[in-house]
Amino acid sequence: MRRVRIVNASRGSVLAEEAEVAETPSARRRGLLGRDSLPEGGGLLIVPCRQVHSFGMRFAVDVVFLDRALKVIRAVREFPPGRLSPLVFRSRAVLELPAGTLERTGTRVGDPLDIRTL
Repeated sequence: MRRVRIVNASRGSVLAEEAEVAETPSARRRGLLGRDSLPEGGGLLIVPCRQVHSFGMRFAVDVVFLDRALKVIRAVREFPPGRLSPLVFRSRAVLELPAGTLERTGTRVGDPLDIRTL
């Protein structure tokens, strides 16, 4: 699976040192299911994606919806297990991060992200 580093280009803060990219149908379906946690500095970038769920998950995550220009168009802090996210029609990708990452990095709607393959 491809891995990327994700930085908030507006604030210079690192959202993920090493995020996995879920690009295949099976990888997108699997997502973070079966894991006990998402390590600090980790993440999952799901492409393409307009909505996620946390049914069967064991931990909360921060969820970031990105448009084609990789700009944050919606952000959900501490998305709990057992939920269905909003459907964001303009979203091209969704980034799942450890809960608290959005708060720690100051990331909010309108911020552009820089995503680089490792």
